[in-house]
Amino acid sequence: MGIPPVPQTPRRGARRSPHANWPATLLLISGSLTVFLPLYVTVVMSLKSTRQAVDGNAFSLPAPLDFSGFAEAWQLTGFAHGFLISAAVSAATVAATILLASLASYAIVRNWGRRLFRWSFFYLLAAMFLPFPVVALAQIKLTGIAGLDNPVGVALLHVMFQLSFSVLLFTAFLRSLPEELEESARLDGANTWQVFWKLLFPLLAPMSATVGIFAFLASWNDFMMPFLITSDPSLQTLPVLQSIFQTQFSNNDNVAFASYLMAMAPAIVVYLFTQRWVLSGVTQGAIK
Repeated sequence: MGIPPVPQTPRRGARRSPHANWPATLLLISGSLTVFLPLYVTVVMSLKSTRQAVDGNAFSLPAPLDFSGFAEAWQLTGFAHGFLISAAVSAATVAATILLASLASYAIVRNWGRRLFRWSFFYLLAAMFLPFPVVALAQIKLTGIAGLDNPVGVALLHVMFQLSFSVLLFTAFLRSLPEELEESARLDGANTWQVFWKLLFPLLAPMSATVGIFAFLASWNDFMMPFLITSDPSLQTLPVLQSIFQTQFSNNDNVAFASYLMAMAPAIVVYLFTQRWVLSGVTQGAIK
């Protein structure tokens, strides 16, 4: 009788034969197409002349390139004014969200043993499941009574609706920081305010960047809240301006797509340059 061969154990570091995960690959390709195809059509159509946009195929390349749609969209929608309002609302949202969420998270984490702070955290988490359309009518009436039916009120509501998710991220990160750092700072004579601003807040920089990016994207791209809250059309943000002038774009597809591209370009640029902060911040908050 022959001796059966001894099974060979794979050597450490040896490469395994690759096996394609076709369901995951197809899902990834499908998801990518749903993003890149509309973006491709937007860019291509915005670079066409009015005649090319009407007579040609939406997927065909412009020949020659025509940038007149951008100039016309800039003047027609009052893009510069709307851009400044959107930038101001988004900047205020980012700054206030980081400030309030970090302070609230520090108070909650360091006083977790007290019932008031623990239940405050659960209350904020419950607010994540309360979308704006559910309380839209009440918010419209309250902002009107308080005189906040303007970009200031929009920024304030953006901060309130971003607070729950931001506190969740900050608390996860703060729990990973050892309390011995604070104890050593207090032994040196630092009070609570100095401990937070001089010691902890600099350590929160990765998570602050992550929270700020999420707050910026949510505020910049929001349509429903400024549309319902702001009563003066001249104080509307860019997404609302696109809707207001939509009827004037009916016969000028190139102008419409040029306007859309200019409105979403800042969000795309910010995300492309800061996506590593999003990934690192979320990963650190989840692992540590």
